[in-house]
Amino acid sequence: MVLFVNSCVRDESRTGKLAWALLEKIGDDYTEIRLEEVSFPKTDENFLKKRDSLIASGCFDDDSFSLARQFASADTIVIAAPYWDLSFPASLKQYIEHINVLGITFEYTAEGMPHGLCKAEKLYYIMTAGGSYVPDEFGFMYIKALAQNFYGIGDVELIKATGLDIVGADVESIMNKALADISSG
Repeated sequence: MVLFVNSCVRDESRTGKLAWALLEKIGDDYTEIRLEEVSFPKTDENFLKKRDSLIASGCFDDDSFSLARQFASADTIVIAAPYWDLSFPASLKQYIEHINVLGITFEYTAEGMPHGLCKAEKLYYIMTAGGSYVPDEFGFMYIKALAQNFYGIGDVELIKATGLDIVGADVESIMNKALADISSG
């Protein structure tokens, strides 16, 4: 199963356009989670106490872990995340907080190092940005580090189109190059 984690909010999202092209190439069998439609609970002390208690007792079938179970069982993961304010949308960070579940997406070794429990072998991270200043460490590298070091997903690929809102930019050409890269990749 391909899991499409969609943090795009605009109907005409350029990031979404790239993601849909990739999904079409991968195949029709995917599950989409639109993060703007998820009502994430507030991460307060009560939430953490309940979560910690469930983890300690091994009650991983609780509904609060459904996103983590879904993520851990995916064969391939596609994350669409526009680049906003030097990072990705806040909904993606909330999602990450809810899939980082000890015993579902990762565990710790006897030495205290994380060991991934996810089934996926490949994660695609798709982003677009209006400007050209897009340091990877503010978005992609964070996701890549989690994928490889916590979730056990070795193959993490960045697909991007940047400089889209610079005055005089040939937006169509930039997007067509990214779409061509998806088609040929």
